[in-house]
Amino acid sequence: MEFETSAWVLVIILSVMLFIFLIIGIILLVKLLQLVKETRKVVETGQGIVEKADGIADNVKQATAVGGIVKVMADAFVSGFSAGKGKSKSSEKKEKK
Repeated sequence: MEFETSAWVLVIILSVMLFIFLIIGIILLVKLLQLVKETRKVVETGQGIVEKADGIADNVKQATAVGGIVKVMADAFVSGFSAGKGKSKSSEKKEKK
């Protein structure tokens, strides 16, 4: 029970095709692993950017809150100063002496 020449040719062709697909599969697997590695880098960079943006937003929020407090204090100072008709309380004390 020997194979005929055509059967051997088919076995050789199929073996070569299987080898080619194996090589292509290995190359695609390596490229996929490189893509996953790059994707991780991009995700880490994105997370860093988001953390920095959160920090900036917190700083702006704090600055806005402090700005509101400063505005209230400045308004109180200005209204106190204008109530004294242009004189500060320390200058009024000096005049009384």
